Amino acid sequence: MERIDEDRVGGPGEPPSLRRGSAEHVDLLSILPEEAAARLRAHFAGRGQPSYRAGQVLSWLHERDAMDFSELTDLPAAERAALAEAFLLPAPTRAREERSNDGTVKHLWRLADGELVESVLIPAADGRMTLCISSQAGCAMACVFCATGWSGYRRQLTAGEIVSQYRGSRRALREAGRGEISNVVFMGMGEPLMNRGAVMAALTLLNGAYGLGARRVTVSTVGIVPGILELAARPEQFRLAISLHAPNSELRRKIVPVEKKYPLPELLGALREFEAAGGRRITFEYVMIQGVNDALPLAHELAGVVGEFQSHVNLIPYNPIPGNDWRPSSPMRLREFAAILEEHRVPVTVRTPRGRDIAAACGQLAADHALRPPKPFLELKMPERSRAPAS
Repeated sequence: MERIDEDRVGGPGEPPSLRRGSAEHVDLLSILPEEAAARLRAHFAGRGQPSYRAGQVLSWLHERDAMDFSELTDLPAAERAALAEAFLLPAPTRAREERSNDGTVKHLWRLADGELVESVLIPAADGRMTLCISSQAGCAMACVFCATGWSGYRRQLTAGEIVSQYRGSRRALREAGRGEISNVVFMGMGEPLMNRGAVMAALTLLNGAYGLGARRVTVSTVGIVPGILELAARPEQFRLAISLHAPNSELRRKIVPVEKKYPLPELLGALREFEAAGGRRITFEYVMIQGVNDALPLAHELAGVVGEFQSHVNLIPYNPIPGNDWRPSSPMRLREFAAILEEHRVPVTVRTPRGRDIAAACGQLAADHALRPPKPFLELKMPERSRAPAS
């Protein structure tokens, strides 16, 4: 596993122009509204402009999703030009849009340095629109079922780059007359809690600047314990999803290598603290891979692990990725596995894959990068390594 400093916002190879900004060139999308307003008022005061100009700018940024200062048409042209000289507005370019037969939309975003990330819009039958966003370019977690992990880690995203996926997706929806984003899930490319500085700032921005209720935002993690504890300490009611995928450490470390650093007992201890901090329901994600982690005894074991929490289990049929001959568990096995959880009074849902035909489903995001099997996958595939029995 490639080592990443969990507390850094900037990542390897990240150009200075993409960081939070210097005193002369501040990234307006990465700072909180109060600081942005103060900096803008000071800027306009220095140019002899009224203070209300700051409010005009923030309205364009947080409500109308302006992608360039030239769009701020209620400001004089000279003031728009001066803003472009003084501040950064790192709006990504929509490099590609793909639409699935089921209504899912995947966007490929090109960032200022040319790096690529993906986000996914997922419509629901009840009218909700969920946005799945990325927190890193690539991922170092090397989960064996995930295309992002196979594509490797490249760099951290800034808070502005994370929030820009929301802004760009919301703007695309409005242009298409498809309504508004109702929910955001940090389940795209990357491990959110390995980029805590930027992700925590992005959470505050989405909630405070863009008006998205905290209960409508879910952070998914493979189990980064310090990040879970930091999230637990926040006053907002952000949701938490755990990529579990196995009910015991022996099997889990073969599927999710971070288990070696944050073993299951330590993870469960952090989840107890998270639950005690605010009574927020925890979601456990479990990708069902035929012959790997779908043996029925594992369902009983899983119920014993999650049963103590106010929780919900999502059973997700494995979504194929290139270079991997694994298959999703059969519909019958999914039903049997779910039935056992229900017998133990564990709330469970068998998820229907969305966006598979455009490689937008869970575990399929790779942003056009080449895929190479991570070492944990190769080890798990070795014949001498035993798998869980399929019965």
